[in-house]
Amino acid sequence: KPIIEGGGVAARLAYRTFPEFQRPPTPLEGQICAASHRRMALEEGRSLPEVRARVAASHGITDLAHKLHFYDQWAPDYDQDVAGLQYRAPRLAVDCLTQALPGPSHAALILDVACGTGLVAAELQARGFLQLHGVDGSPGMLEQARARGLYQHLSLCTLGQEPLPSSEGGLLCLTTRTNPSNLRYKEALEATLARLEQARAWERLVAWPVDQWELATSELELGPGASDSDGFISGIVYLYRKQEAAQAEGVRPGT
Repeated sequence: KPIIEGGGVAARLAYRTFPEFQRPPTPLEGQICAASHRRMALEEGRSLPEVRARVAASHGITDLAHKLHFYDQWAPDYDQDVAGLQYRAPRLAVDCLTQALPGPSHAALILDVACGTGLVAAELQARGFLQLHGVDGSPGMLEQARARGLYQHLSLCTLGQEPLPSSEGGLLCLTTRTNPSNLRYKEALEATLARLEQARAWERLVAWPVDQWELATSELELGPGASDSDGFISGIVYLYRKQEAAQAEGVRPGT
């Protein structure tokens, strides 16, 4: 069964290159930026209920062909819609990736898988990562990503349908929601990751749960025990290292 998370951050494959560093935003700067993006999205004509309805529709699609077609149509409005829900996955993924890079190196060649419109590329560039490649299963999303001018190479590829580009070493970072409506996808994703570990292809470094992933589209998405979430659903960041690189660098997996 294909693993799909269209138009978002499904996987990042990173390769160390040369040292380069830029200070990440402080928590206060991040809050100000999120509020600004949300206000901009709502000011551009789409109400929050409309945004929630569209995002909820995307969450409910399980057929791959329908999912990709939906994202093709959504691509021009995707950034402003997810900004309205304070979508934080790109920043969180780059936070995890930056912290995991060993030593003083803060630059890498990044293969951005399920790159969507390039939100992660924008976050990476802000942190000093400038060598970026991307793949996605939606031509519409790739068109938006190409318009950013941040990627050196973009190609059409659906995670779970075609093999990811291979390289020596690297980090694999995957993100997904952990709220009730996404549990089937999360289970399928973790089964895929388990097979990669069993095949000794990848070694897990981090599984990082996050409480405030994005605003829920409805109370049903929050699920039980979410009274203190301020309306946000939860998510998780998985970080893996290719086995050859982990053994060469003596990196120990985390929890």
